[in-house]
Amino acid sequence: MIVKTRAVILGEIKYRDQSKICSVYTREFGRISVIIKGARNPKNKLSGLFNAGNVVDMVLYKKNSRDIQLVSDGNLILSPMVPVPDLDRFAILYRIVDLVRRTTERDEKNLPLFTLITGTLEQLYRSDINFQQLYTWFLLRFVSVLGFQPSLRFCVLSGVELMPAVKALNLTELYFVMNPGGLALPDAAGKMTEKKYLVSVRLATMLRTLASTRHPAGDSIIADPSDIDRLWNLLQEYCALHLGHARPGKNMTIISQILLK
Repeated sequence: MIVKTRAVILGEIKYRDQSKICSVYTREFGRISVIIKGARNPKNKLSGLFNAGNVVDMVLYKKNSRDIQLVSDGNLILSPMVPVPDLDRFAILYRIVDLVRRTTERDEKNLPLFTLITGTLEQLYRSDINFQQLYTWFLLRFVSVLGFQPSLRFCVLSGVELMPAVKALNLTELYFVMNPGGLALPDAAGKMTEKKYLVSVRLATMLRTLASTRHPAGDSIIADPSDIDRLWNLLQEYCALHLGHARPGKNMTIISQILLK
């Protein structure tokens, strides 16, 4: 069957003399493996197209009985090399594609996840973006799309709406509880033994703002760099915990290394 799909290139390995085998995340089929014959030949029209981080439209000869699908054609949609290469951009890019490659199952279509990945990369490849803020937003949306959205409006332990309680009690800090995930009032979280962190109300409000931003716009929130760093670290630990629990046990260490390195 000949099919066309949009895909994000997650990784590539050399195959034989001039070909490549790539891990890709596709709109129609989820994560699959493909082979591009002659892709390392500079004269091949697909040369340079299937590099990690590129977004492409590709044509496949797809057989459900085959583990690796054959690519016959493709067109470039997005590239991290445009407008200019940037080391900070590539650092974030490789975190994103490695996280997707390690934590998604083969042949599981997830259109919201595909939309999140491609939308994030579109923002990442802009020249005026805050890379760290965008990645922090991505972590929160990524773990939420996979089913582990933290509770940020209501206390995850008592169910009380947070912001009215903050005003009524004149609170300056809340807890972020790792499991179950979300914000909690101090009285509710004070005696629990699960891992938790005190966060300022300002930081909690920023986390809620990131969660309510439906489209990736990593430069749309005015924030102190130290606050972004704090949220980055908090969400990396949260993702490592919950995504690790969702996968086979041997993957927990791998996922933690990706997120916390």
